[in-house]
Amino acid sequence: MPGSFSVNRIDLKKMLTSLGVSDAASEGVVTTLNKMHRHVNVVFFVDMLEKIGLRQYDITNILRRIGIDDASIAEIFNVLDEERIQSTFGKVVKLEVD
Repeated sequence: MPGSFSVNRIDLKKMLTSLGVSDAASEGVVTTLNKMHRHVNVVFFVDMLEKIGLRQYDITNILRRIGIDDASIAEIFNVLDEERIQSTFGKVVKLEVD
């Protein structure tokens, strides 16, 4: 999945707006990207999009518009799922069986 892709922030805001994302949420995404010097890991980017309420289908369409192929998109979602599993793996859970 190596590679570098870019998207114009105006185009990104248009994509988000067309998907029903509020101006405040889309501005929040752009602000976060600006704080990170406009370079961000695509897995983090997808996580941000999910946190503002976008569905996987809509995120996939955004990634396709940016130029990412379907195999790489599937890998991105797999990596995100793995990161989430690993982050909760070490947490203590109380389990009672009657």
